[in-house]
Amino acid sequence: MARCLVTGAAGFVGRSIAAALLARGETVRGIDNLLTGKCENLSGLEAMEFIEADLTDPGACARACAGIDTVFHEAALASVPRSVQDPISTHRHCVDATLNVLLAARDAGVRRVIYAGSSSAYGDTPTLPKHEEMTPNPISPYAAAKLAGEHYMRSFARVYGMETVVLRYFNVFGPYQDPGSPYSGVLAVFCQRMLAGRQPTIFGDGQQSRDFTYIDNVVEANLLAAAAPAGKVAGQMMNVATGASSTLNETFDILAELTGYSGKPAYAPARAGDIRDSLADIRRAEELLGYRPRVHFREGLRRTVDWYRSQS
Repeated sequence: MARCLVTGAAGFVGRSIAAALLARGETVRGIDNLLTGKCENLSGLEAMEFIEADLTDPGACARACAGIDTVFHEAALASVPRSVQDPISTHRHCVDATLNVLLAARDAGVRRVIYAGSSSAYGDTPTLPKHEEMTPNPISPYAAAKLAGEHYMRSFARVYGMETVVLRYFNVFGPYQDPGSPYSGVLAVFCQRMLAGRQPTIFGDGQQSRDFTYIDNVVEANLLAAAAPAGKVAGQMMNVATGASSTLNETFDILAELTGYSGKPAYAPARAGDIRDSLADIRRAEELLGYRPRVHFREGLRRTVDWYRSQS
């Protein structure tokens, strides 16, 4: 039975990974400062040891990593708009925190660290699909911070022989994603507003596209990354997505059908730091992990709408 640490365990992705690990019978420890994570997300995770602490504190990282085999590093201030407004906090909670986790993991003899990378590292290049050999071109402080974390992962693999794996997530959505913040993911906000009969806002013309990835696919990729042979994945980075994209206008139409919303969206100017189009090449994850997206976009939307409806 593996001993696992999940950072950001009270957040959207971290909570989902922790739940899957517990369901497999693993021993799980979670850490979260509750800056964006929520205590209510810990419901159902009572078997998990939980530490409320900040990863910017090296001592907290050391306590969290003690006796751990595998770290799933999901904690971050995951917002482009927030990073534009406050780049210092984004750097502290993404870059400084990641370095602290890596140092603590090295000193504790952790076998493997799996890092939640971001497709924002590719920037707004017109080439589609985005593949791992492309030169990164971050255009927001958040993207730059997440890319810095990737570089630290790779350097710890090379210098210290640590097994690090970077999974670049593309627009993850699903249950437990917080819709209540101005920095929340677009699908969480759309679901909440449309279920309540309130008009959602699309920033831009709505023709921008995203490779929206349902949370179960991301969880599966993390479990595969934890189990894959070191010779195949240590020091590697790979995309985690579906390999298909939808525009925001198309997404609105599907959600209108699923939620019963009869209005039209509002449109506002595009936001600084947002990219125009996103589509992933997922062949490397298929080759190294055996990854296949099990839940495709429309089914993921249906499950997500059903969950938000049950919460309301």
